[in-house]
Amino acid sequence: MNVTKLVETLGLDVVSGPFEREIAGVYVGDLLSNVMAKAERDNLWITIQGHQNVVAVASLTEVAAVIVVEDFELEEVAIERAQERQVNILRTPLTAYELVKKLINLGI
Repeated sequence: MNVTKLVETLGLDVVSGPFEREIAGVYVGDLLSNVMAKAERDNLWITIQGHQNVVAVASLTEVAAVIVVEDFELEEVAIERAQERQVNILRTPLTAYELVKKLINLGI
C-alpha cells in the first residue's frame, strides 16, 4: 500500500505531503535514538513527537511517513522542513494502539 491510499483508507490528516511512497512495515516509538537505530526504510513511524528533529530523523531513516497520534501538535518549523524535504507527516486523533490495530487489519 502507498501513503496516498493509506490516507484515503484511514481518513488521516495530511500535514505534509502526501508524497508517493510505498509502505513496508511499522515502527512505533518516541525516543529518537531508538527510531534512528530501529526504524527501517519505508516504515510508517508512529509517534507523539511534533518538533523539527522528527523531520530530520524521518529523512535520515527514509521512513515512508510519520504519523502523529492523539492529535498532538506539530511545530510550524517542523511542517516547513517536512515540506522542503518531502517528508510525509500525517495526523490522527487515534492512539498508537488504535492505529496499529487498523494497520494490522489492512495487512501492513
